[in-house]
Amino acid sequence: MSKKATAIVGYIGIIGFLIAYLAGDKEGAKFDLNQGLVLAIAAIFSAILSRVPYVGFIFYIVNLVVFVFAIVGIINAAQDKE
Repeated sequence: MSKKATAIVGYIGIIGFLIAYLAGDKEGAKFDLNQGLVLAIAAIFSAILSRVPYVGFIFYIVNLVVFVFAIVGIINAAQDKE
């Protein structure tokens, strides 16, 4: 995969990160792969913590923010920006 394709796929959850890491240009898209991994881990933790009573609604908002950050990351990766 090219640098741009690797960067875009790296933002699509943990499965996308693994595909990009194993089959893509790791050196060219290192920044985007790192951000994609952090966003995937944050999404997993916020999804788990959203099940906690009384404070779970805060983590629904955190999960929405993580989703928006992933969309912004995909847009920037498509434009070859860091």
